[in-house]
Amino acid sequence: MRATLVTILAAVLLIPACASREELLPKSAVTPAGVDLSGTWQLRAENDDTLRRISEARREAAGDGQGIVLPPKGTLSPTRRRSSDGTSVHVFLETGSTLKVSQTDYGLFISFDRAVVEEYRFGEKRETNVGPIVADRVSGWDGNAYVIETLDQDGAKLIEIYRLNAADGSLVRTITIVHKGVSEVDVDQVFDRI
Repeated sequence: MRATLVTILAAVLLIPACASREELLPKSAVTPAGVDLSGTWQLRAENDDTLRRISEARREAAGDGQGIVLPPKGTLSPTRRRSSDGTSVHVFLETGSTLKVSQTDYGLFISFDRAVVEEYRFGEKRETNVGPIVADRVSGWDGNAYVIETLDQDGAKLIEIYRLNAADGSLVRTITIVHKGVSEVDVDQVFDRI
């Protein structure tokens, strides 16, 4: 009886260890007919609060300012420390109040406040990095929306969706970060063409 109980307990403890990390599914490389996200876009004033919310989520993920520990004198590289609940996927999230989107036959180039340009290839599935932080990424079309999914080593997922609102011609960007089944960020941003 006791041996059976120990065996069952050991099996239950091993199940989570055997669970593999999520695999991102590829997106379509085929641009839907008539969909062009190109243009210069300005965040609507009523959405300015989304930038603050995203910034707060980044700070929290980095340990609320406690994310970097200065190295002792005489060492060559800093030691990095994350909070126990922090995720590294936040470093892949770019924001800005002005977006310039250039759409080609093969990909999107998105400039955030004329400072950072991100490149996404239609149907891509690759590894991406920001310095030493590595994540898996897929991007491509899902219906009339362009979807970018980035999955970090801890299983936190950043999902960005860009789509045109047929009613008013605005660009809607949805940003979601999910970790361990909990939504850390979930915002919609609406941009008008300028």
